[in-house]
Amino acid sequence: MKTALEIDISFEQVLSIVKQLSIEEKIRLSQEIEKETLGPRMTQLLSEFRTNELDETIIDIEVEMVRKELYEKKIR
Repeated sequence: MKTALEIDISFEQVLSIVKQLSIEEKIRLSQEIEKETLGPRMTQLLSEFRTNELDETIIDIEVEMVRKELYEKKIR
């Protein structure tokens, strides 16, 4: 049987505890935090870059322009 324990602890108290950890433990904690926050951060990042102004045709045109410029630079 498991018993859950809840305590009120401030961010400053957590930070104080983290500062007492070894480098290895801090790295492990950092990796665990990374796992917990990766999904929301990726969702936020994707939403920031989402646009209705681009479509595949516009991207293809831009790619061809850049390729042409690079090809012309090689010939010179």
